[in-house]
Amino acid sequence: MSETTQAQAFWEDFYRDRPVWSGRPNALLVREVEALPPGTALDLGCAEGADAVWLAQRGWRVTGADAAPSALRRAATHAAEAGVTVDWQCHDLSRTFPEGCFDLVCAQYLHTPDEVPGERTAILRRAAAAVAPGGVLLVVGHERHERHPEADLPTTAEVRAGLALDADAWHVEREEVVEREVTDPEGRPATRRDNVLRLRRAPATS
Repeated sequence: MSETTQAQAFWEDFYRDRPVWSGRPNALLVREVEALPPGTALDLGCAEGADAVWLAQRGWRVTGADAAPSALRRAATHAAEAGVTVDWQCHDLSRTFPEGCFDLVCAQYLHTPDEVPGERTAILRRAAAAVAPGGVLLVVGHERHERHPEADLPTTAEVRAGLALDADAWHVEREEVVEREVTDPEGRPATRRDNVLRLRRAPATS
């Protein structure tokens, strides 16, 4: 991007000073993808690259996109240490988007800094359009909860409605709320509920 956008500045400030995440792949990505045959993959909001590196280690040809250059630099270091290659691309996804079609497009906890109405939906529609025939769109997000009533945390039904996909061209492979035991920011045991939506695009017809 030739100019720094508001989203890029926000996420760069978030990632600039120190590593943020554990370096381990998202457990729900692993659960949903580990049985799929490797192909091409696009990881949207890839952050410091743990999911993209995990995919690459399993033979996927991966493009990782994020708005923060600092996060992408850490991701590139992570990939080099793991001995894999990932195409890291810097995008404010509300403005620009990676080119191409992919066998897997995944978005784990994709947020926009100001939660602009309709912005995430527009990004996810572009994500769906980037799925190759026969490919998978995986969207994982936190369930809406009382601790953060201001956050825009759509249900799987709301995500599907926003995507407005052709029912004849897409099949819902999984749609559920998953409850997991985690550690909260204060180091205490906690329970987290996440929404999982996995959609498969119909294969191309001959």
